[in-house]
Amino acid sequence: MGSSLALTLLVSFLICLFQFTRCVSSVQPLCRSDERFALLLFKESLAVDKEASAGPFAYPKADGWKFQGVDCCYWDGIECDHNTGHVTALDLSSSCLYGSINSTSSLFHLLHLRKLNLADNDFNSSQLPSRLGNLSMLTYLNLSTSSFSGQIPLEISWLSRLTSLDLSNTMRLEFGMFSHGGLKLERPDFKSLIQNLTSLKHLHLRHVVISSPVPNILANLSSLSSLDLSYCGLLGKLPTSIFHLPNIQFLDVSKNLQLSGTLPATLSCRRLKFLSTRFTSLSGVLPASIGNLHSLELLDVTACKFRGPLPSSLGNLTNLTELALLNNSFSGDIPSFLSNLTRMGFLSLGINNFNPSSIPSWFSNLNQLHELHLPLCGITGPIPSFFANLTQLGVLDLNRNQLTGRFPVGITNLTQLESLSLGTNMMEGALPDSIFGLENLQILEIYSKQIECVLYLSSNNLTLLSLTSPNTTTSLPMFSELGLGSCNLRQFPNFLTHQNQLVYLDLSQNDIHGEMPKWIWEMSFDTLFLLDLYFNSLTGFHQSPTLLPWSNILFLDLSSKLFQGSPPIPSSSIMVYLASNNSFTGEIPQLFCSLSSVRVLDFSRNNLGGIIPQCLSKASKSLSVLNLNVNNFHGPVPQAWLNGNKLKMINLGKNKLTGKLPRSMARCRMLEFFDIGNNQIRDTYPFWLASLSKLKILILRSNRFHGEIKSGEFNSVFPKLRVIDISNNGFIGFLPSSYLESWIAMKSFHVEHLSYMQSSFYYHMFMAGLTIPDEYNYSMTLTNKGIKMEYTKILEVFMAVDLSCNKFSGEIPESIGNLKGLELLNLSNNILVGQIPTVIGTLTNLEALDLSHNQLFGRIPWQLRQLNFLEVFDVSYNHLSGPIPQGRQFGTFPNSSFDGNLGLCGNPLSKKCEDLEASPPPSSSTFEQNHGVGLEWRGVLLGFGIGFLVGTGLGWVVVTRNLKWFAITF
Repeated sequence: MGSSLALTLLVSFLICLFQFTRCVSSVQPLCRSDERFALLLFKESLAVDKEASAGPFAYPKADGWKFQGVDCCYWDGIECDHNTGHVTALDLSSSCLYGSINSTSSLFHLLHLRKLNLADNDFNSSQLPSRLGNLSMLTYLNLSTSSFSGQIPLEISWLSRLTSLDLSNTMRLEFGMFSHGGLKLERPDFKSLIQNLTSLKHLHLRHVVISSPVPNILANLSSLSSLDLSYCGLLGKLPTSIFHLPNIQFLDVSKNLQLSGTLPATLSCRRLKFLSTRFTSLSGVLPASIGNLHSLELLDVTACKFRGPLPSSLGNLTNLTELALLNNSFSGDIPSFLSNLTRMGFLSLGINNFNPSSIPSWFSNLNQLHELHLPLCGITGPIPSFFANLTQLGVLDLNRNQLTGRFPVGITNLTQLESLSLGTNMMEGALPDSIFGLENLQILEIYSKQIECVLYLSSNNLTLLSLTSPNTTTSLPMFSELGLGSCNLRQFPNFLTHQNQLVYLDLSQNDIHGEMPKWIWEMSFDTLFLLDLYFNSLTGFHQSPTLLPWSNILFLDLSSKLFQGSPPIPSSSIMVYLASNNSFTGEIPQLFCSLSSVRVLDFSRNNLGGIIPQCLSKASKSLSVLNLNVNNFHGPVPQAWLNGNKLKMINLGKNKLTGKLPRSMARCRMLEFFDIGNNQIRDTYPFWLASLSKLKILILRSNRFHGEIKSGEFNSVFPKLRVIDISNNGFIGFLPSSYLESWIAMKSFHVEHLSYMQSSFYYHMFMAGLTIPDEYNYSMTLTNKGIKMEYTKILEVFMAVDLSCNKFSGEIPESIGNLKGLELLNLSNNILVGQIPTVIGTLTNLEALDLSHNQLFGRIPWQLRQLNFLEVFDVSYNHLSGPIPQGRQFGTFPNSSFDGNLGLCGNPLSKKCEDLEASPPPSSSTFEQNHGVGLEWRGVLLGFGIGFLVGTGLGWVVVTRNLKWFAITF
């Protein structure tokens, strides 16, 4: 009995010991102390800033780390290996982190990381550290929306285990490029980065600057499931091999305007669900094989160059929920086979070449439609009554068609309708009041610049009750977005007093008079994001508050010409504040320096005075545009410009500023536009501005700058410069030939598409769940063709050099001939000597050339006849002699273009030239340059040998009529 009991106890002990051993072995080890310390150091190297993350669920994850014990494996955003305790995942996305990460960061001590997610933070435009390549275990890397900049380091290509790489929306990341000369760069191009990343399943590079062709090597990434190359500046043709990737499900190459090519005749990517080529230059027809992509749910080819009829196989794509064909050249009838796509929720067919017709009845089959866009579709006839049966319809856009008849009352039964756009048609009759019974209606766009009443349909005869009637105040729904621009309103609509959910209100370009009413301050003050009052006749504010009440306002446009008093101060949420063209007086309140989110601040063309607040130069790390042009500011330019600022435009022109330019302005490394013209700045040439490599516009005119412009310490000076105006100062010495050599952007002229110089940004409307793109166009005043011209928008291809009204001496350098893109060249009112360089004749884009009031001598080069676009030419008051070139543009210039040159002769002057002098033949070198043949003048000499008259006649033909004919004949 005793032995049996002992045996039982022994067995029980062994079982307990075994279970205890299992329990002990299963306990997860603590995280490594060195990695815990590295995490804490990484946290301490960065600040916490709520503005650094834009996500709706952002919070500082790392704040609680030091309070949660020694085991970092339980910290927020951390995962560890269960066996070793090594940190394997770090997820600090949307953690409100602000600061810089460099290669000495303790982050790179976490050598066992497999997953790293730092998305949606602000790393202050710091460069991607090359030591990322040391994290060789990484399979997932997400740095999207994190404000990194510079070139992508080659070391990322070492991460051969990566299956997911996301660098999207990182603001200013770019790939290096190998030059055509074969020079090897230290940074990779797109091809050299991805050639080792053969395990990739997800590659997202949205908004990364690639600026090169798409490499064919992408087709080798057979595991690739999603590829996002949108907004990358891609060039050349899109490789058709991408459409044969066996596992591709998501493909987005949209917003690459210079990306061309066609879709392959055979599309074999059977798993593809999402395909977007919107805003590219892809062309050709949609292949019939597109009907084989049975998994396709979204097809977006908006604003491409596709043409021809739609293939009937599109009707096979029964899984399609979104089809966007807007703005192409598709032709034929709007095809009835689209009625098969009964799952369609979004359909956009507008701005094509479809045959004019009424709205087809088969649209009634698409009963899942939520958005229908048919603008500029050539639609005729009335709006059909079956629209009332599309009960899911939330957006209906029938703008700019030829609709007739009365407004169908049945549309007012569409209870889901949020947006209704019916502008520019030919409808008639009264718009039913029941339209405002639609509870979800947010956007009502039935207005135009061509009509007189706010809710008239443009080019229609529809009428509605007056919005300014007191009886309408409670009869209208609560709008979230309301566009009443360009409607000739003369007062604020009374119904706005009861609108407390507005997100967007546009009352721009009306004729609203007087003061803004008191009740306007109580309207939607928690919800209003955007308020546009541009170009009205408002004069001020009734009981104007010091601070505007809208607590979440992002965009405010008061540009109106008549506002008086002190400018009102918005809440700290403001991103864009436009108050130009008014009569605001006094000083800029210091409170404007506390606007931590402001990106654009425009007080141009007012009567503001005093000293520009010094704090504006260090007010906000987010400020991109500061425009104080045409005011009465005096005193010095603000001094304390900070490192890391994001300023792209500074316009302080046409004030009364004095002193010197502060050298701290060299810290504005993102600056593209700088105008300090028409002030009283007394300084030498600010050579240190040459460090601003992104500068496109530089205006120093009409100040008291003096001294020589010497080559400074910088090898490359303004490589992106397009416009420079330093006229009307006291500069001396030779023209800066070395500077002219550095203006790379002016050396060529390419027009792929017209775009304007501007600063772009986004509004993040968290409450509305929207992100809205916007831009601010740069503007300037410039003397062109003898006329002071206002450029409210500046084309990227516009190029001008104005060095007039100084004391430059010496000869015009030959390097001026390198600036092939110049439209305007003004060197007048200096003391230049020597002859007019013949290389100016190669500036074939010139429209205005002013060399007047110098001491130039010799002849006007015959090569200037090649300037076919030349409209204004002035060489008056020099010491020029000999014949004026004849023919082409020279037949259009007046006498005044040649005044003050006693030695000149020929038309249009009354002084005639001697026969031999009037028509000198062009030199063989010039002729050879223009026509590509080594023609010698033996034919002309032979003509003189035959007879003086015949020779003279042939010479006249050669010089003034048809050079090409003569070259071929002889």
